[in-house]
Amino acid sequence: MSQADPTPHAQGLYPHGTANVLRLATAQALAGANAVVVYATGAIVGNTLAPSPALATLPLSIFVVGMAVCTIPAGAIARRHGRRAAFLVGTGCGVLVGLLSALAVLLGSFWLFCASMIPGGAYAAVVLSFRFAATDCVEPERRPRAMSAVMAGGVFAGVIGPQLVTFTMDVWPPHLFLATFLAQAAVAALSALVLAGVRLPMPTAAEAAGGRPLGVIVRQPRFITAALCGVVSYLLMNFIMTAAPLAMRLCGLSQEASNLGLQWHVIAMYAPSFVTGRLVERFGASRIVFAGLGLIAASAVVGLGGVDVTHFWVSLILLGVGWNFGFLGASALVLECHRPEEKTQVQSLNDFIVFGTMAVGSFASGGLLAAFGWDSVLWVSFVPLAAAIAALAVTASSRAASAAA
Repeated sequence: MSQADPTPHAQGLYPHGTANVLRLATAQALAGANAVVVYATGAIVGNTLAPSPALATLPLSIFVVGMAVCTIPAGAIARRHGRRAAFLVGTGCGVLVGLLSALAVLLGSFWLFCASMIPGGAYAAVVLSFRFAATDCVEPERRPRAMSAVMAGGVFAGVIGPQLVTFTMDVWPPHLFLATFLAQAAVAALSALVLAGVRLPMPTAAEAAGGRPLGVIVRQPRFITAALCGVVSYLLMNFIMTAAPLAMRLCGLSQEASNLGLQWHVIAMYAPSFVTGRLVERFGASRIVFAGLGLIAASAVVGLGGVDVTHFWVSLILLGVGWNFGFLGASALVLECHRPEEKTQVQSLNDFIVFGTMAVGSFASGGLLAAFGWDSVLWVSFVPLAAAIAALAVTASSRAASAAA
């Protein structure tokens, strides 16, 4: 067999690989914009409609709960009917969140706005499975790079989302953000059209059966560490980002400054994805996770340094890059913990753990901000960071010892 043979063979196994990755990256940009709209407006609309300031971030917390609750059902749909079916159900939820949110603003109903965040969370949960779907499109050695390429689509989400808010928030006076939520629904519908063209293989009988019991898989030290690092990376990103727009407003900064800060944060979340896959291949997932956790710690330190625009923006940028390294590195570690037939259930379980824990942080951030201020949100973040770094160090040492033996 000639050296040229493996490439056609790989193309035969993954005939739509490049087109699938491109569509998933495009859908990531559009769907990611929906999440940015929620984060940019959720706490502000909540503060306007809520019966108490302490409930201002409750809609965002419910959004995160929706992500957690819907990961397992989304994984079950993908396992039985294919990933594309799960994608289309998710984009339907994306349209629904925009329409319900617009209605809530029109009626001035805080509780309807909170309820609208549940399908929004379902949409976000499905969107985050795009990164794992990309690994089904290419040969094993290219999977970290494919996953990273899809996440890079979020760079455009970082531009589309905040600008969507800026240009539509005052279109329907006196109802701030009503037109924004209608535009959000339209963007989700466009994402559905893009995803309709994704061509992925239907689940095999072995995948439908699910492989080993989940209890066996989750007891692996490597899976525990991967899940913990994913939890801490996403938990702290959400914990700090949820509070930041409202904190900026409470510090007297403008909505435009808040929108731009969030824009740069989201760009920082996804722009490193152009190189993160290659960095994982070169240095290993564990080292990239270490770097990510260190950057999140640096974000908290900068935030503690002051409350002007520069401190908020630099803190949010460092937070975004740290999340990218930490979350993508942890996702690459998850790929090492399961067999092919176990992928959808293990990946959805990992995301359930991540989002479920993240919901706790989302609920806590609003109360901390209201009761103790912005600095308290940042100081608390060092506790889970220390736990994740310790777990990663112990696992890395154990693997090194095993390799030496």
